[in-house]
Amino acid sequence: MNDIIGYIITILVGITLGLMGSGGSILTVPNLVYLFDINTVQATTYSLFIIGITSLIGSYDKIKNGLVNFRLVIIFGIPSLLAMIVTRIYILKFLSQQIYFPYLGVISKDIYLIFAFAIVMIFAAYSMITNKQEDCIECGKKMEKKTFLLLFQGIIIGTISGIFGAGGGFLIIPGLVVFAKVPMKNAVATSLFLVAINSIIGFTSDFQQFNTLNWTLLLSMTILSIIGIVLGNYLVRYVDASKLKPYFGYFILFIASLILIQEFVLNS
Repeated sequence: MNDIIGYIITILVGITLGLMGSGGSILTVPNLVYLFDINTVQATTYSLFIIGITSLIGSYDKIKNGLVNFRLVIIFGIPSLLAMIVTRIYILKFLSQQIYFPYLGVISKDIYLIFAFAIVMIFAAYSMITNKQEDCIECGKKMEKKTFLLLFQGIIIGTISGIFGAGGGFLIIPGLVVFAKVPMKNAVATSLFLVAINSIIGFTSDFQQFNTLNWTLLLSMTILSIIGIVLGNYLVRYVDASKLKPYFGYFILFIASLILIQEFVLNS
């Protein structure tokens, strides 16, 4: 039964990526951990492959329609990519297997990573829910000139993405919309392309784990996710871009709440 639910969620992952340009890893990592019983660290590797291939295929339609901002891909994407590679190869392996938290005691690496993942999600959700900015093409063009700010955001997002096995879309979109003032639909398209690059490169940096992966499960989930993104790319034509921002924020907040309840209420 868990497998069936997990496969349904995998299709929703693709739909979410098509509609929002992100959110895939937010569903994929908990899906793998709770429904397919894969440990958190390895789930991040699975997530990078599923999200990377799905996003790459889903990007084609958005590139064809001229929605991807390639200047931002370079400014945002290169530092993000380099930060992700460094994080996956060097930083992740040096994270402590256990950490002591006051009032909570000793917590394992799997638990504190999923907890930190949920906290990051809450901050991303807050920025999207409270941001009342209207789409502004000229604003976006002006902010593109602030290269240093965008480079810095890319490094931060790449590092966080590397730790949590996320393509980074749930952070890239708030960054593009709130700070770079990019119109939502362009932010969605640009994010999806960046997620594809980050995820695929991040996955290949974990080549030592390739022989330990369940490739049958991995490819099955990827195919279902691709089906979902095809549906999402179709549905996005009928969605008001201005409504995506708060909906996306509440969606992230809901998933983060489920993770925290599962780990610190139901498992306590």
